[in-house]
Amino acid sequence: MSSIKICFAILFIYGILAQNSLGLSPVILIPGDGGSQLEAKLNKTSVVHYICAKTSADYFNIWLNLELLVPFVIDCWVDNLKLEYDNVTRTTRNPAGVDVRVPGWGTPEPVEWLDPSHEKSGVYFNTIADALVKIGYVRNVSIRGAPYDFRRAPNENAEFFVKLKTLVEDTYNINNKTSVTLLVHSMGGSMALHFLQLQTQAWKDQYIRRLLSLSTPWAGAVKALKTFAIGDDLGSRVLRESVLRAQQITCPSLAWLLPSPLFWKPQEVLVQTDKYNYTINDLQKLFTDMNLPNAWEMRKDTDQFRTDFSAPGVEVHCVYGYNISTVDRLVYSGGTWLDGYPVLSPGDGDGTVNVRSLSACEHWAKRRQYGRYGGEGGDGGFRRTLNGKPVKSLPLPNAEHLTILHDPRVLDYITTVMQHP
Repeated sequence: MSSIKICFAILFIYGILAQNSLGLSPVILIPGDGGSQLEAKLNKTSVVHYICAKTSADYFNIWLNLELLVPFVIDCWVDNLKLEYDNVTRTTRNPAGVDVRVPGWGTPEPVEWLDPSHEKSGVYFNTIADALVKIGYVRNVSIRGAPYDFRRAPNENAEFFVKLKTLVEDTYNINNKTSVTLLVHSMGGSMALHFLQLQTQAWKDQYIRRLLSLSTPWAGAVKALKTFAIGDDLGSRVLRESVLRAQQITCPSLAWLLPSPLFWKPQEVLVQTDKYNYTINDLQKLFTDMNLPNAWEMRKDTDQFRTDFSAPGVEVHCVYGYNISTVDRLVYSGGTWLDGYPVLSPGDGDGTVNVRSLSACEHWAKRRQYGRYGGEGGDGGFRRTLNGKPVKSLPLPNAEHLTILHDPRVLDYITTVMQHP
């Protein structure tokens, strides 16, 4: 068959599938931190442990690959997935001999499943995608995916924003010129906000139907500070925080997720010690005292993406959890000073992000206008931004940061919203 005939056949198939979801706003899934598959290829001259491979014949799944996240082997994983910061170019790079890529651009599979083998432990957007399929959506036509290298912040993800604009336009066109919903989770919401701030209002009015956000840390989280201090075990009972920390503290995205001065007051103590109490204005001193100079440099690199909190210029649905213990302050006591294990003083949030950050989207609203969508925890109505774009906030009690993706209340809300043009 000639290439022309093949192209026509593909277009014909797309046309049939698009007809099946006619009238539904196509969806692009934008994942959060850790929400995209990553693949690596090795050609190293040295390794940190004799069990670590120096070379690989081809790319292999490095995130999420549970076989690599076990004692001893994880040292190889950390060494391969960490980033090296260059304070001259203000950018990061992979270690010598390591190439990391993000597979599956435009397709939902790499963000539905973090583990390519589709092990249940690696499920991500799949529950939501399945719910959308039940109401008429079609994978790879009206459900698309926008994975990215979540280790990096917007300053090193410029190509992602260019590709995302093209993906939106392509998705719009293959779905009978129907405007697109950006369905985002966690840091993906912050990425989407920056993307929308880059676009003209005319472009957004044509191509974007709505931004539907789940658990977005609009103003950062104290947990990012906790991760810089002691690491995060990713909820595992086997992995040690201190081991994972060696990779986590090299990621500019972690610096980007630090608490925003727009939502934390200058006098609020974030890290308490017997010698000094650190506020948001003391982060440079804190990172110096922690011997993490690159953390401060990466925070400076991402400042511009933290201080611009202008509204996205589209309809927003802001869904988040609360009433779950969430770290609000690190307290070092008993003579320890940044070298021990702090008490994690709790506050309100979704277990990962503080409620003031999750609810920051409400600051875009100017006045209330009752709308079509009700739901637990909300007032059943929209509020509108200065330019008239509606904002719907839906706080849900006990909706945890990750499990919100599988919460029946959220699935019901998403399918209700998405069935309205």
